[in-house]
Amino acid sequence: MSEKINLTINGIPLRVDQNTTILEAAEELSIKIPTLCHHKDLCVAGNCRVCVVEEVGVKKLPAACATPVHEGMEILTNSLKVRNSRKNIIELLLSEHNADCTKCYKNGNCELQTLAAEYKIINQEFIHLPDTKCYTIDEFSPSIIKDDSRCIRCQRCVRTCAEIQGVSALTVGYKGDHMKITTFFEKPIADVVCTNCGQCVNHCPTGALIEKNYIEEVWEAIADPKMHVVVQTAPAVRIGLGEELGFEPGSRVTGKMVSALKRLGFDAVLDTDFTADLTILEEGTELLTRLKKVLVDKDPDTHLPLATSCSPGWIKYIEHMYPEYLQNLSTCKSPQQMFGALVKTYYAKERNIDPANIVSVSIMPCTAKKFEANRPEMHDSGYRDVDFVITTRELAIMIKQAGIEFTHLPEEHYDKIMGDSTGAGVIFGATGGVMEAALRTAYEIVTGREVPFENLNITPVRGMDGVREATIKIENPLPDWSFLDGAELNCAIAHGLVNAKDLMDSIKSGKKSYHFVEVMACPGGCLGGGGQPIPTSPEIRQKRMEAIYAEDMDMPLRKSHDNPEVVHLYESFLEKPNSEKAHHLLHTKYVPRQRF
Repeated sequence: MSEKINLTINGIPLRVDQNTTILEAAEELSIKIPTLCHHKDLCVAGNCRVCVVEEVGVKKLPAACATPVHEGMEILTNSLKVRNSRKNIIELLLSEHNADCTKCYKNGNCELQTLAAEYKIINQEFIHLPDTKCYTIDEFSPSIIKDDSRCIRCQRCVRTCAEIQGVSALTVGYKGDHMKITTFFEKPIADVVCTNCGQCVNHCPTGALIEKNYIEEVWEAIADPKMHVVVQTAPAVRIGLGEELGFEPGSRVTGKMVSALKRLGFDAVLDTDFTADLTILEEGTELLTRLKKVLVDKDPDTHLPLATSCSPGWIKYIEHMYPEYLQNLSTCKSPQQMFGALVKTYYAKERNIDPANIVSVSIMPCTAKKFEANRPEMHDSGYRDVDFVITTRELAIMIKQAGIEFTHLPEEHYDKIMGDSTGAGVIFGATGGVMEAALRTAYEIVTGREVPFENLNITPVRGMDGVREATIKIENPLPDWSFLDGAELNCAIAHGLVNAKDLMDSIKSGKKSYHFVEVMACPGGCLGGGGQPIPTSPEIRQKRMEAIYAEDMDMPLRKSHDNPEVVHLYESFLEKPNSEKAHHLLHTKYVPRQRF
């Protein structure tokens, strides 16, 4: 049991656990201490010094986020000395900051801007260095823009890239007033190991790192009468969008989102969950085929474990860091890219529309999807499969620009042809969701029975642990799958690329042996993606996850192979899972990339 510490904050006595920081202790008394470098996802830093407080009897002002409490400590969070110090620190940060806020993408959601307003920084007391310095703006990436003129050097992005993702694409360069956040060899972000996951964007307190937005391009497409603009929405968008538009975290706004999209002028509002269901049939068939080739045919060219391929951040990570395992990746495209390929082939045929006149837009919780859509592999429809990717945040901006009162909208339904989905498609938005959806279908294909879990909820694959394992035992399979009788299917799930590294290293060393693994690049899976509403935190991700599973439970169909529109797609167009046409449109391969 942890030792207890007695202290006072602003004269109020408090008893907390040993190793509690001053910042955490103040939170217990509902006292807010401002900070710019601290984040609940990240380790202690104390870089920005905005969180300084006064310890009675001590000359130096400690950083609240980095200083543990001790017995008898007396803390003042709002003394004149503290307020003046914080104000000076904020003014110094502003002296190095491009404070043209009205032209900043983060205007209205910038932590530095909020602090400057709270402390009424009106007159600049220090020389404004952006007027004299030449700053770099990196716009080469299709996903992320890095603007050094707006950086306050808090290093949240550096710590995020290292601690959460284990990538370290960003680093600190130079010293003193020349210090800046850079990449190795100062290359553009597009030319380094960056996975485009956007977690640096989510954790940046200012506009130094933002997603590259395509809002105007989408507006132009909608306004063009010659173009038929189709939009798809990812599962995690429906449980994140509300946070930007007046709802509490974890609110499910599916019907209102569809209503808003129709009012924005899209010609068809369809659901990425449809191709999530399709992915399960393709990927599930691929898994079972690989198991047969390995266990029965002893094929040395077939690789296990099969790794999911839905997360583009994970795909680029494995291309850079574990290229020897590329053959373990499922050849299935992500649901976004399957959807794009089908929109300009199957959908165009069903609607009798020239695919050259179709603009395919996807709304994603993910900045890496922008990079994925830009891949040269993603043109199997004969066109660029997905023309524009916008994030959950970008959609919220469009809704606000259109003057739509989101909270007052009626509930509407997705359009037909690629608009129906099941609960299995919905849970793709949470870590473990792809695994669970695949197991629901694969188990039933093999045994003719539903998975032996209450209400189809495969709870061992759920949760927020960084790496999770589950074993599914197969008993009394159908005759075609008799070789699996008594087999135990070993599965693993990882989210956040630092956990993916642990998983891959355990496989590489031979310490672990699996048949099927799911990896999502972002914490919590897509619901914690780099394009989701800011701020994010462990508590917010938990609420979003609960909303995902609640959405699944309320769906009339909860297994991908029961989706009638997917069944019709195979009957009328693709023939069967993993057919020649399905492989051409829905499958792909990836390429090794340099680490530096």
